[in-house]
Amino acid sequence: MDWMQISVRTSHEAMDIIAEIFGNLGANGTQIEDPAIINEYINSNLWDYTDIPLQKRTDVITVHAWLPCDSMLEKRIKMLNKQLEILSSRINTAPCETMTHKIKEEDWANNWKKYFHPSKIASKIVVKPSWEAYQPQKDELVVELDPGCAFGTGTHPTTSMCVKFMEKYLQPGAKLFDVGTGSGILAIAAARLGVKDIEAADYDNVAVKAARENIKKNDVMEIIKCFQSDLLKKFSGKADFISANIIADIIIRLFDELPDKLTKNGIFLASGIIKDRLNDIEKAAEEHKMYIVDKAEEGGWVALVLKFEADK
Repeated sequence: MDWMQISVRTSHEAMDIIAEIFGNLGANGTQIEDPAIINEYINSNLWDYTDIPLQKRTDVITVHAWLPCDSMLEKRIKMLNKQLEILSSRINTAPCETMTHKIKEEDWANNWKKYFHPSKIASKIVVKPSWEAYQPQKDELVVELDPGCAFGTGTHPTTSMCVKFMEKYLQPGAKLFDVGTGSGILAIAAARLGVKDIEAADYDNVAVKAARENIKKNDVMEIIKCFQSDLLKKFSGKADFISANIIADIIIRLFDELPDKLTKNGIFLASGIIKDRLNDIEKAAEEHKMYIVDKAEEGGWVALVLKFEADK
C-alpha cells in the first residue's frame, strides 16, 4: 500500500494539538520535527548529529503524519483541513501550512533512518535501530527497534516517561497488558526489565505487524503475545500493570474497562496526554474511583500512574 505523507508547518503552541488531530484521523505514525530540539541534541551530544547543521529557524516546527492511500484518504484530508482552519482561527501563531508527498511503504524505514539513532531513554533502557551497532554499558538493557509503519521509537517524551515509570513501579513477577502497543516498545522494554507474562495489542493491524517483527527481533516471542484488539476487549484475564501510551480520548474510554482487567493493587500507566487534556483525564479517573499515584510532565505531555481508590 502507498502512503500519503502530510506535513504541517506550524508553531510550538499548536504542534501537540495537530499531532492529536492526526491521531484521531487514524494516522499510522506521527513525527514532530522541532529545530529547537535538534539544536539541543547537537549541543548536548546526546545523538550523533555530525552531518546535521545547527538549525537557524527554531520558531517553526513541522508535524509529519502518514495516512494510507485508500478510499478514506480524501475524506480524512478534508476533515484535517477543516480542523486546521478552526485551529488557525483560535491560535494566532498557528499558520498551519500543509504539504503532501506520496511515498511507498517499502521506503518508510529509510525515512526513519535519518532521525533514529541509539538513545538511552531511562536509567536502564537503551533503544537502538537494527542498522546501528551499540555496545551496552553496565546495567543497560537494549531494545532493538525498527518503527516501520508504527509510532514509537522511544525518543518522544510520552514513551520515555512510560519507560521511566516502568523501571520505577514494574515488578518482574507482574502480568502486563500494553494497550495501543504501536511498535511494541513498551512491551519489549517490560520484557527486558524481567516481566515474563505480557500481552500487547493495537487496533491497527499495521502496528500489530510492526510490533510482532520487533518482538521477534528482540527474541521475546515466548514472553509477549501480540494481537489486534479494540482497547482491552481481547486481553485475557487480569493484569497487575496496564500501560496505555495513546491519546486522551482513548484513555478516557479505557477507564470503563479497567475494573474487569486490572487486579487489586494493580497499576494503570497512562501517557500520550497533552497538558491541556489533563483535567479531562483527572475528572474521568475520579469518576471511575481511581487516584493519581505519580505524575510526570515533559515537553507539554503528561504521563500518569493511577490505582483504584479501594486499594489505598
